[in-house]
Parts: sequence; C-alpha cells; structure tokens
Amino acid sequence: FILLKFIQHYFVSQIWDTAGQERFQSLGVAFYRGADCCVLVYDVNSMKSFENLNNWREEFLIQASPSDPENFPFVVLGNKIDVDGGNSRVVSEKKVRAWCALKGNIPYFETSAKEGVNVEEAFQCIAKNALKSGEEEEM
Repeated sequence: FILLKFIQHYFVSQIWDTAGQERFQSLGVAFYRGADCCVLVYDVNSMKSFENLNNWREEFLIQASPSDPENFPFVVLGNKIDVDGGNSRVVSEKKVRAWCALKGNIPYFETSAKEGVNVEEAFQCIAKNALKSGEEEEM
C-alpha cells in the first residue's frame, strides 16, 4: 500500500503487478475485484507483449465485473523505451494509439521504469482516473 497525495486528496494506492504470469489468472477475482483503475503494461520491444493487451483487458473485465465495463478506466503503458536507444522497438506508437482509441480512448504513456521516463505522469493519470471512478461508484 502506498499513501499518495493527489489534487489535495490523500488516498491509499494498492498496486498488484502480475507480470503477465498465467498463475495469477486464477487469482484474478481476489486481485481485481473492487479496483478503481486497471493499468495494462506491455514491452514496446515485444509484439507478443502488445498482442496480449487485449487478452489481459478482457480477463480483467471478466474477473473484476465492474458495474460499467464499457467505461471502466484503463491506462496503457508502453514500457522499456530505453532499451537499445529505441532501436529494438517493434510496436509503433501509432499502432498502440489506434488500439487505445478503439477501446474507448484509453490514455497511453510511453515509459522507462529503469530511467523514470513518464512514470510520474502516468501515475498522475492513473490516480486521476481511479479517483474519478471511485467518486462515480459512490453516487
């Protein structure tokens, strides 16, 4: 659990990193139920990683059973932009942005966890979406 301050609000952030491991799929309900936002991360240097986004998104929606799945907030992160100076990249930003648009204009950030590129900006967006989602559920 992490205590964060965002727009004059304090909230507890609980982040589960399943690292794409199938053994976590059976635990999905325990991990996902009650979530206010879902972050989908793929490796910009791996087409298979990108192609799995749809499966992870659908699996999340099945397991979490949000009250409004069409409008549930997701954020997509294209990670490892630092690898090989970007020369190893196989998934274009254009391709990902098109996928995000098809799925309801999901916010997208290109990140380097190693170098900290766009990580804070991404988590600001995640927090904003989670707070908005939580407020809508309370109404």
